[in-house]
Amino acid sequence: MTDNLINNLTDDHKDALKEIGNIGAGNAATAFAQFLNCKIEMTVPSVEILPLSEVPEITGGVEDRVVGILLKVMGEAPGSILFVLSEESTAHLLNIITQQDIDVSRFSEVEISAIKEIGNILSGSYLSALNKMTGFNLVQSVPGFSHDMAGAILSSSMIPLGESSDYALLIETKFLDGGNEIEGYFILIPDPGSLDKILKALGFDVK
Repeated sequence: MTDNLINNLTDDHKDALKEIGNIGAGNAATAFAQFLNCKIEMTVPSVEILPLSEVPEITGGVEDRVVGILLKVMGEAPGSILFVLSEESTAHLLNIITQQDIDVSRFSEVEISAIKEIGNILSGSYLSALNKMTGFNLVQSVPGFSHDMAGAILSSSMIPLGESSDYALLIETKFLDGGNEIEGYFILIPDPGSLDKILKALGFDVK
């Protein structure tokens, strides 16, 4: 299925993948509420499978400065996870944690550590949902941190990945903190054959 994966995905496939996103968002909301010590709601407005080359534009523009957290996924369906937040969204989340104004031009080591933990919590929540629905035992690596233009982060993150994969599962994620809305992008870059394995484990006949 890999060669024509994007064209062959049905609405049922996408609905199943979105359900994983919704369950993951629910898990993450609970974990974030504990970590941030405040009520956080999360929603998954959209789930897309798209070529890696299109991801930078989808996440806000090649030249927009963003924060990226990159993790490797190991297990039955290996791959990589990249979580992308705008500077504004990152600053808002850090403000909730630190109760201080954030200088987005230069994050401190403590702030970077907190951002990594946010990425770790979110990724773990989605992998937990994926594991529960598939019966897999996927685990994640220690997160890495990047702060640069979206094009630079996505290119540097995905160029080595692109040698073995040419598409990504992009889950738009919205955090709702009271009246504030924070948008992020959870991007799963499956190794060759991994998405096929996930869909088969969900009960689909993948050819």
